[in-house]
Amino acid sequence: MKKLLSIIALSLGLVACDLDQLPTDAISPETFFNSENDLLLYTNSFYNALPSAEDVYNEDVDNVVKNSLRDELQGTRVVPTSGGGWSWGNLRNINYFLANSDKCPDKKAVAKYNGLARFFRAYFYFGMVKRFGDVPWYSTTIELEDQELLTKARDPRTLVMDSVMADIDYAIANLDASRQVTTVTKWTALALKSRIGLYEGTFRKYHTEFNLPESDKFLDACISASEDLMKNSGYTIYKATPATAYMKLFSADNAIPDEVILARDFSDELQVYHNLNYYTMTASYGKPGLEKKLVNSYLMADGTRFTDKKGYETLQFYDEVQNRDPRLSQTIRTPGYTRIGENAPLVPEFGATVTGYQLIKFVSAPKWDTFSKDITDMPIFRLGEVLVNYAEAKAEKGTLTQADLDISTKLTRDRVGMPNINMADANAKPDPYQAAQYTHISGKNVGVILEIRRERRVELVMENFLRWDDIIRWKEGQLLTKTFKGMYFPGPGEYDLDKNGKVDLVIYEGTKPTVTGAQLLKLGSEILLENGSKGGNIVVNGHITKKFDENKDYLYPIPKQERLLNTNLTQNPNWE
Repeated sequence: MKKLLSIIALSLGLVACDLDQLPTDAISPETFFNSENDLLLYTNSFYNALPSAEDVYNEDVDNVVKNSLRDELQGTRVVPTSGGGWSWGNLRNINYFLANSDKCPDKKAVAKYNGLARFFRAYFYFGMVKRFGDVPWYSTTIELEDQELLTKARDPRTLVMDSVMADIDYAIANLDASRQVTTVTKWTALALKSRIGLYEGTFRKYHTEFNLPESDKFLDACISASEDLMKNSGYTIYKATPATAYMKLFSADNAIPDEVILARDFSDELQVYHNLNYYTMTASYGKPGLEKKLVNSYLMADGTRFTDKKGYETLQFYDEVQNRDPRLSQTIRTPGYTRIGENAPLVPEFGATVTGYQLIKFVSAPKWDTFSKDITDMPIFRLGEVLVNYAEAKAEKGTLTQADLDISTKLTRDRVGMPNINMADANAKPDPYQAAQYTHISGKNVGVILEIRRERRVELVMENFLRWDDIIRWKEGQLLTKTFKGMYFPGPGEYDLDKNGKVDLVIYEGTKPTVTGAQLLKLGSEILLENGSKGGNIVVNGHITKKFDENKDYLYPIPKQERLLNTNLTQNPNWE
């Protein structure tokens, strides 16, 4: 099992091609697909579609911000000439397999590996629908002479998503029920169904402009898949000391199989690496840091709301992070933080974080700090996500009970010793700070939905761009237009960030001072505060106006070249 995904990348190299090409130049149905081993070798190539390490950790929406903004945040997306995510090679690779796998006489193996293929077809189409909405559904391979399929119009989202759910149900029924952290199993398929059901159910609920029916059908699919996994899989929330359990889950070289359902594997032995440690500690990758609204969203350790505290807006770093949800100090550097295997306390390094809230989630031992030399495994699906999916789906459907929270969000909070969500209290007194961000919730469960969204944001930050998906499905694109902020400082001066009696940071105007061992930042150039010399929160990219067009930006445009080649392809709304 160890390092299987790394071996997959080296073992076969079945490179997927475009719709008008064969999947490989070395495999023919007459000479291949004759044994279970043939099926295994071919389907190994499907794993290349899974997120890379960077696709997992490199979040840059409104949880984690950098010194630059992607086009989606600036509102500068344009219709591309080609590319733009309109790529079908992986699908043809899958459909070619499904068209030929039955040649294997071992029908039990055929069903298993067809289940794997249909898992990846569901995964592929889920990504395409999230990006483009209506897309052509192809369940067969397409040959050069098949003009009818090559010029096929986009199928309705409803048809495509029903087909996706049929695929994932087939995968659930036919994949192994073992627990294998680097191999897709029945439990991986249930986790994917949970994710798909929640996304599609809430997208249909909140995006009334698309007139999509049956949102509850997809919420029910999320609930049933989550329940099956929660009750029957044997996965549990990883627990250790509350002060370190969350951090250890993500800094482990080898994914912890108690909770992680599927991970992208990395190996020093096989020289398969990623760049997480270097990414969080240098200025080379945008100086990522948590955004202020997320930091404010972490509760106090006793479960009360930080934003209910009088004067919370002007608390400085040391004071604002005291007695908070322990996941805060296991996601960013806070006073007393030390690297794994070391004893020297470290403060945030402003050369590596644009907000001051320096990331430590996924950060491992210092020996892996070299450029592209990190081996921490990257979780793609884990039980923690399934638990919050379950709670959210039940809340959105209107069937949530306190007992449901006790078997879901309570477990993620128990890990770090936090009190569970109290449904009655949450609904009686919805958090105004959260409500100001999420503007479309209505009904009897407003308060508890806000709390589940808080839990989701805190628990799943930096994982698989789930935050982007959340903003899109909740129809909250307006969040992306807000000014991104960081730590609060009352103005120029010397700052002891961890209160150990030593100056760690000097914000200065005029001549650069000499302060041994301190970080020196010039106000107005190296650091920007809301009110200049009068202080305020750090402002990130304040010179850039962010835009989000509610009438078009929830979907991506179809590339120009594709519509020239296939004149039956319509463009998404307002992208003409």
